[in-house]
Amino acid sequence: MGQRQLKKTGLTESAVFGYGYGMLSPEQCRAARGWLGWSQDELSKRARIGQSTLKDFEGGRRAPMRNNLEALRSVLEAAGVGLLFDENGRPHGITVTITEGKAG
Repeated sequence: MGQRQLKKTGLTESAVFGYGYGMLSPEQCRAARGWLGWSQDELSKRARIGQSTLKDFEGGRRAPMRNNLEALRSVLEAAGVGLLFDENGRPHGITVTITEGKAG
């Protein structure tokens, strides 16, 4: 899964925010939400976080508090999306464990 570079720094979102070691990245969140067919509004409601928090996170503008990242990860995993990490614990992609259509 490719990582977007931030305009001002030229670094990837994950590098700037220090995502790794099993933490959900903006790239994984966007990919998972896209696979599930959920809007940002839908995911933020399911995770019980502010929509602006999710929008800023996915856009690479800020890192949410750990409890919000954990809520997002929990909701995505419950919907059948697995998060993939490399051998160093850095975000690597997603996998889908649902078998019949997309989650609703």
